Amino acid sequence: MAEMTLESTERSPGQRADGAMPVAHDVAGLRVLIANLYFVGAPGSPHGWVLVDTGVGPCADMITRAAEERFGPGARPTAILLTHGHFDHVGAVQTLAERWDVPVYAHEMELPYLTGRSDYPPADPTVGGGAMAWLSFMYPRRAINLDARVVPLPADGSVPPLPGWRAVHTHGHTPGHVSLFRESDRVLIAGDAVVTTHQESAISALTQSPQEVWRPPAYMTTNWINARRSVVELAALNPSVIATGHGQPMRGAAMEQQLQTLAYDFLRIGLPARGRYVREPAIADENGIEFVPSAAGPPIPKIVAGLALAAAGYALWSRMRRGETAGS
Repeated sequence: MAEMTLESTERSPGQRADGAMPVAHDVAGLRVLIANLYFVGAPGSPHGWVLVDTGVGPCADMITRAAEERFGPGARPTAILLTHGHFDHVGAVQTLAERWDVPVYAHEMELPYLTGRSDYPPADPTVGGGAMAWLSFMYPRRAINLDARVVPLPADGSVPPLPGWRAVHTHGHTPGHVSLFRESDRVLIAGDAVVTTHQESAISALTQSPQEVWRPPAYMTTNWINARRSVVELAALNPSVIATGHGQPMRGAAMEQQLQTLAYDFLRIGLPARGRYVREPAIADENGIEFVPSAAGPPIPKIVAGLALAAAGYALWSRMRRGETAGS
């Protein structure tokens, strides 16, 4: 499965000229650097729309412009919903929640990291391979504080601002991670429970190639027992299309086969061979992290190589930009 090429997968139409990634008639994604967010709701619908996740970094203005292009001037959602609280999914949540004056929904087990009560466990740069993994020791893991704006999703799986959808508790990547599923057309917004690119690799993260159904980003996954169970649960839903936190939306026979294979054979193709949380998970409860296993030690040569690769990539990008400016 890991050797499957881009040409051997069935792909969604991809990103349009306006930056939108079509998922369904009333669902569209937007990529912000290395992560995706989703607009759920049809333009002009009396039920309004919901923003799922909020991208990386200070991207509130970009998201606002995209929302107004899709829904009209002054558009604002009925709510923001977070699949989880990692830094690449909450970049603009505080700004947008205040700007739009809307509630933020998340799973009850994710609330400690969204209300300042608990930080996430350290990332694991020893797992998965690739520059994105090697550099993960630098990624933010501190809790944010949405205070009274954050509202727990109902325990029965219903999603108050999205009738017809249900929240599936796909923990493992984080304790309160959720995916969203609509039974009527089997659309799945998976968050990071599965992704459609090899997110541990900087090249794959940036180019989104190869495109295949893959495990959650390994360097930020702290409970692999639950991560496996979540993949099995998503495969049992038999989705018609998967929209993930990283990578392009996928549909069709190849997607279905890859998801089923990942669920069936997760211990061989999904579980990393080694890593801080592979044999011993981090333990969390409703108050946050209770236990974190000791680290084996950072892979210093790989971290240095990752920093060098990042610097080389930035230098190449800068030269290309200078060339474009000179030629314009």
